[in-house]
Amino acid sequence: MRKQFVLITGLSGSGKTVALHIFEDLNFFCVDNLPSLLLPSLIDFCSKKEIKQVAVVMDVRGGDFSEQLSSTTELIKKENFLFEILFLEAYDDILVRRYSETRRKHPLLPSGGILEGIQQEKKMLAQVREMAHKILDTSTYSPRRLREELTSLYTLPENGKPLKISIFSFGYKYGLPLDADLVFDVRFLPNPYYREELHNLTGNDPPVKKFVLSQPETQQFLNYILPFLEFALPHYEKDGKRHLKLAIGCTGGRHRSIAIANEIYDFLSKKEYPLILQHRDMEK
Repeated sequence: MRKQFVLITGLSGSGKTVALHIFEDLNFFCVDNLPSLLLPSLIDFCSKKEIKQVAVVMDVRGGDFSEQLSSTTELIKKENFLFEILFLEAYDDILVRRYSETRRKHPLLPSGGILEGIQQEKKMLAQVREMAHKILDTSTYSPRRLREELTSLYTLPENGKPLKISIFSFGYKYGLPLDADLVFDVRFLPNPYYREELHNLTGNDPPVKKFVLSQPETQQFLNYILPFLEFALPHYEKDGKRHLKLAIGCTGGRHRSIAIANEIYDFLSKKEYPLILQHRDMEK
């Protein structure tokens, strides 16, 4: 089993505690609210005890830890851990609502002022966010959705292929996915939305698929993209990347992006990579 060390951090109220419980269920050795000065000791302890999977929450409750984190990153890698920083965040209004619902106080401003605390926390964590390997916006996540996402990200496959690939379509009108590794914009393709007989269908329906894939621009696009992926994926794999999120976007996320995402999925399914296919905005 490959050794994994996941440092969970991010904004208060974004789901770090829930995430840590999920890692526990994935059989990780978990530590909550670790002071930054104890991080080297924890690494040493896990190495001596031959603990293979570690998940640690570090956040502003322990003060500014960016400097300590920078100095210990190499130490973690020297112990042959596959190290990753997972940064959780959410929109301000979502965080305020979560605090209001639970009647909790922000750790930076225990006397109140939730929004002020959120802004202060963002400044304190700005450097750590830049260091993060994966950023998840949990604004629309239920606990179940977060569990599915983290299980997909951090469960090592059993078939020997270390690289998992998530392919998902989205609509630009609903926002660019922040956690995507590669984003392909297909808004330049002819739009089935303006065909009356196709307007209420999606890219999963054969008439829309036929319309999108029959366009010369689509075939030329696929002739570029599919060989690129065939070339690039083994290099991501060789570099130690375990999960790649590939996003395909059109205007509304219902027609072109779905048809192209499905086509890429069909192509990669022949390459024996573990795949996940999602259509984020199909029902909107």
